[in-house]
Amino acid sequence: MKVLLSIPPGVHRLEIYRVAGMKAPPLGIAWIAAVLEKAGHKVKIIDSPTLEMEVEDWFNEVKSWKPDIVGLSMLTPTAPKGYLAAKRLKEEMPDVPVIAGGPHPTFMYKEALENGIDVVVMGEGEYTTLELVNTIEKEGLNPDSLLKIKGLAFKDQREGRIRVTSPRPPILNLDELPWPARHLLPMEKYTLLNKPIKVAHVMASRGCPYGCAYCSTSYFWGRRIRYRSAKNVADEIEYLYNKYKVRYVVFSDDELVINKKFVRDYIKEMKERGLDLPFACGARVDHVNKDFMKFLYDNGCVIIYFGVESASQETIDKIGKKIKVEQAINVFRWRKELGGAAMGSFILGFPWETIDDMKKTVDFAIKLDPDYAQFTALTPYPGTPMYSYALKHNLIEDWNWEHWTTVRPVMRGFHFTREELGKMIKYAYRKFFLRPSFLWRELKSGKLFDFASVLGREIASMMKEVVVRPLRWWR
Repeated sequence: MKVLLSIPPGVHRLEIYRVAGMKAPPLGIAWIAAVLEKAGHKVKIIDSPTLEMEVEDWFNEVKSWKPDIVGLSMLTPTAPKGYLAAKRLKEEMPDVPVIAGGPHPTFMYKEALENGIDVVVMGEGEYTTLELVNTIEKEGLNPDSLLKIKGLAFKDQREGRIRVTSPRPPILNLDELPWPARHLLPMEKYTLLNKPIKVAHVMASRGCPYGCAYCSTSYFWGRRIRYRSAKNVADEIEYLYNKYKVRYVVFSDDELVINKKFVRDYIKEMKERGLDLPFACGARVDHVNKDFMKFLYDNGCVIIYFGVESASQETIDKIGKKIKVEQAINVFRWRKELGGAAMGSFILGFPWETIDDMKKTVDFAIKLDPDYAQFTALTPYPGTPMYSYALKHNLIEDWNWEHWTTVRPVMRGFHFTREELGKMIKYAYRKFFLRPSFLWRELKSGKLFDFASVLGREIASMMKEVVVRPLRWWR
């Protein structure tokens, strides 16, 4: 079968791509592509946002390749463009099955099936997609055959109702998967800080045991965390080092260091190969101590991403984060003592918060003084407990999925309006990033202008007013 897998066209104009300053490979569909290729199918990937491809150009490329099946991977903000692409396909290629996967269709499968999608692959997609493709090759979209495949949702045309099959168990041995099919991706176009820096984006694990109320990871990948072996990950990175000349590694895992044995084994593997590549990773503040942070920094970790979320212990407890405010204070004190780099993530707009509560979180971020801070508007993504909570209390005001980027607010709280939350996000960025101490630190390090280039347009323009113009005048 000829299977075309794609990110929806036209999404490069969305905020999640415009403000990130990074073009990263879609590992999810690349992994599925690798499994399909291994089984003998012919696969093409279109990474639409990286190629900045609009709908008609995308459709012409799809049409010229003449696929037997088209698969679309969708996040919540990219879903509307995915539905437009599916409907465009159905207009001129009505006999080509269109399947969809990713977090949004997994949890909003009814919506997807009403918008041009024939079959939804729910959750972890490699083996479900392979079984689906094999079935379509032999029997088409036969409902009786589809019912035998675990992890699907589809509309049974005979009865006019949606059918959901039993869940597919998670892949326990991730080493059995081939590496993502990067040869099908435009590897030369992936960037960091809007520069063509050769970065290996790698996922070493899947799943999260915590189930935080705002995060879909535990509900998409499952509560059981599964790790690849350190050797398998090091083998992949060594291949990328030789094949694509990568010189940095970014681990896309939500939480890499929960398995300290993996981290130690990985670093040992890399050292034995003479590949001391710098890397970045995420960690929880309750999963590191000063000694382990020193170990990370001493062995190539250039920055650690910590999810702090709030200054309020009450809020942290309510969202199921299961950390203590004191642990965040300790982590950022250790980072300063060790001379390493760390980034902090903070969420504004939990429904029960007041404006003063949010300001306390901003002040807390400044007190912690991470190298960089990320402030996001609480977004109740489908599939999360927060989505159910927001529905129950009628808090969601903006139902345009394209706005669900965490950059702009889509819901109100009990004590603040959506507009007030939007102003708080701007307030947070201004107060944190326009501090003289931060600007001077960045200027001395030579990173200020790189960093300014990837901030939101308003923050970047403010930095230009405060820093760039005076510097030009001085020169």
